Amino acid sequence: MTTTFDTAVRDFLAGRIWLRLHTPFQSEVIDAHIASGHIQTIPGTTSTKTLTKRTRHFCNRCENDNPIRFTTFNCAKCQGPCTYCRHCLKMGRVSSCTELIIWNGERTTYPTTHSLAWQGTLTPRQKQASDELTASSSKGIPHLIHAVCGSGKTEMLFEPIHKLLLEGKRVCIAAPRVDVILELEPRLRAAFPQTAIDALYGGAKSTTAAPQLILATTHQLYRFRHAFDAIFVDEADAFPYTADETLRRAVRKAAKRHAPIHFVTATPSDKLLAEIKKKGHISTINHRYHGHPLPVPRYDALWNYSKHIQKDKLPKKLITWTTERLEQQQPFLIFFHHIGLMEQAEPLFQQLDTRIRAVHAAHTDRKKHVQALRDKEIPGLLTTTILERGITIPNVQVAVVGAEQQIFNKGALIQIGGRVGRSAQCPTGDFVLFHHGITYAMDAAKNDIIQLNKGGQ
Repeated sequence: MTTTFDTAVRDFLAGRIWLRLHTPFQSEVIDAHIASGHIQTIPGTTSTKTLTKRTRHFCNRCENDNPIRFTTFNCAKCQGPCTYCRHCLKMGRVSSCTELIIWNGERTTYPTTHSLAWQGTLTPRQKQASDELTASSSKGIPHLIHAVCGSGKTEMLFEPIHKLLLEGKRVCIAAPRVDVILELEPRLRAAFPQTAIDALYGGAKSTTAAPQLILATTHQLYRFRHAFDAIFVDEADAFPYTADETLRRAVRKAAKRHAPIHFVTATPSDKLLAEIKKKGHISTINHRYHGHPLPVPRYDALWNYSKHIQKDKLPKKLITWTTERLEQQQPFLIFFHHIGLMEQAEPLFQQLDTRIRAVHAAHTDRKKHVQALRDKEIPGLLTTTILERGITIPNVQVAVVGAEQQIFNKGALIQIGGRVGRSAQCPTGDFVLFHHGITYAMDAAKNDIIQLNKGGQ
């Protein structure tokens, strides 16, 4: 191997597993680094025979091995049967004759000079949890911050992250939802003004810089391999992370061999709690940083609401609730269980105020509409569970339409209620569950919130 290489190529590929054809560099540059041994190539997918003569496919990027998530076709490029992975197809097709590239040369050295510009003060319990997390990081063991919505979880991460950065370590904060990353990015950039930070999510532009702190959706971690000295998974209970084993594998693959993987959530699953109890430590915080209790949901029957909306009539209770918010100039979020029903309701709400908008995961203007709500340009949003977490709007009021629906499980309802009363200036607000029948999940969420309010530290 020659010693000459392009540092920009090294810094971009550091810890990444990348499609050869999709790099931001000229193909001649990549070819030269492959020839010199600085870049190693590996096939996109591999196929092997099992003892029972069956073919087993494996994606070397996302580590998918589910046979129904592969397709074999006659490839014009390699002139033979070729298998591609459908699981990570949105990130560029990876097939048998596709080349993935990884850096195989001198490693990037990250700076050890970083400032923490956050001027706030942690409560004694927050400080204790932050110190416990720092200790777990230094020992290389996993840690769970189990803290209620609005307890200041992000601020508790600042000191542990700062310590890692000062040691020249590379850190990742991952979350299943884009909205969480968009919420975190400005806060982290403000807290660490000297640190090279990159935010990675679908549609974000690639950079050739050498970011030491990366914020990424868990899907983006398919593109990393042995990259990080510590990973913090925010909202670790959120869909699709909990439902997709390959996402959990991607997080483990993105971490270096002995790097700790930490978790932060208000509603951890029993499985996660059991795993962390075995291998690491848990810090629990039952109270919000401002000391006010969590909003307890109130129930309000809304019989046959779907039929009313389908007949282009907004139920009277929804009209009354929304009108009160508009008159009092209180921003609001109204959650729906079904996109179709929400879109039918949107023009009916716009009869109350033309600025009201509806958003969902695939909505092209979702980011714009959420920012408009933050900037007080629109009074409120209709939304699916995509905004159940990762959004902070001062004084926001929250309603759930169809709280009896299965998608509104206990965890989702607790997270939705956690949008209310997050700021010290507006620590209270309305959290109403409009329903066509009360469910066990509704009662379980309400009881958990009441118990948290009773037993806080």
